[in-house]
Amino acid sequence: MSHPERAAQFLANPERADRHDRALWFVREKRDLAAATVPEWEHLRALASEIKRHTLARLADYLEEFETNATRNGAVVHWAADASEHNEIVLGLLAERGVTRVVKSKSMLTEECGLNPYLEAHGLEVTDTDLGERIIQFRKERPSHIIFPAIHMKREDVSELFAHELGSDPGVCDPSYLVAAARVHLRQKFLEAEAGITGVNFAVAETGGIVVCTNEGNADLGTSLPPLHIACMGIEKVVPRARDLGVFLRLLARSATGQAITAYTSHFHGPRSDGELHIVLVDNGRSALHASADYSSSLACIRCGACMNTCPVFRRSGGHSYDATVPGPIGSILEPARDPDRHRSLPFACTLCGSCKGVCPVKIDLPQQLLSWRRDLAERGYLAPNTRRAFGVGGWVLRDPLRTEWAGRLMRLVGRLIPSATFERYFKGWSSARSLPEVPRRSFRAQWKARSRAGE
Repeated sequence: MSHPERAAQFLANPERADRHDRALWFVREKRDLAAATVPEWEHLRALASEIKRHTLARLADYLEEFETNATRNGAVVHWAADASEHNEIVLGLLAERGVTRVVKSKSMLTEECGLNPYLEAHGLEVTDTDLGERIIQFRKERPSHIIFPAIHMKREDVSELFAHELGSDPGVCDPSYLVAAARVHLRQKFLEAEAGITGVNFAVAETGGIVVCTNEGNADLGTSLPPLHIACMGIEKVVPRARDLGVFLRLLARSATGQAITAYTSHFHGPRSDGELHIVLVDNGRSALHASADYSSSLACIRCGACMNTCPVFRRSGGHSYDATVPGPIGSILEPARDPDRHRSLPFACTLCGSCKGVCPVKIDLPQQLLSWRRDLAERGYLAPNTRRAFGVGGWVLRDPLRTEWAGRLMRLVGRLIPSATFERYFKGWSSARSLPEVPRRSFRAQWKARSRAGE
């Protein structure tokens, strides 16, 4: 199914859609308040963008420097060309040590690679320890948001789920009670675990260290109790120097949740004294994206989710409508690069309002890249015939100022003659989740000329 078809399923429940919209806008407002407390906020964004641009220009050099220093620290670095190789490396490390029980903190990379089902198919028990991730793991579905994996659910849904999976009281929906029930369950999983798998938020070339950011401390427990720590990271996560971390850490939490900083920012510089640290560096299409003049800057993303929280399409259509590991505006750039046939509709799930660009902490020009994808998909023949015809007519009209002016007059006349209810009846696909704006009597040009003459 395409994004519009899946979005229609989400919108079939108006109460859920409205709740989802309001919840994410609340987070967006928290982000704005948090950013306003930092006078140098825009300077930090510009600096982060420059650091990422510089790093991507010398990505191979910094990855080699990171490997050298991480190895010096006692870590073992592995390189995976794709998701399949990544999964094989992780399974091999676990199998060699006879591991059967694994705890895992949130990692969009392992989600991208399908690590959980791969390990489970080989007889391992894998427990996601982030609360939201554990909830959706029980439901056997993918995250609907990279920061809030279960934001599409109500507390009543979680209460019913925990009653079935954990034996908690099905009539109690109090968040504190539900969190306590999850804590008891997860604590036992931590104690039984033989290995811990984490993602990586940042890897520092200068020191060979990795940084993992969480709000629940689950990554700390998952790496300190078992003797084996496997950290999985995309090759774009590297930054040059330790002092660069201060820039990104000040931006990350404020952009993601409106916090000043994540509750736990854990630095790993080699294994613990009686343990092992293995770091798996994964390409999985990133090198091809890096080579693209149009889309390489999308690799600067630090996975804060701010573009999703502000996007009017994502807020109203839900994360699952994207059918993607990373949904929302940034996912609508990354996913077509991996599979344009499957994700051809995502670049069109955008109003081009530009809000995502305005909140991105590393200043990725998301609207421009989405426009570039629309062009590329059209050139590859992915547009439906009626869409191509509509764009052809629109292009013909907009290429000539006179045609544009007369088309505007015609549309204003039609808009006044045909009641909006009639329009919405015949164009249900467009109007099912939108209201027709009031048709102005005069064009913008006419209003501008009148105001200019009046000296306004």
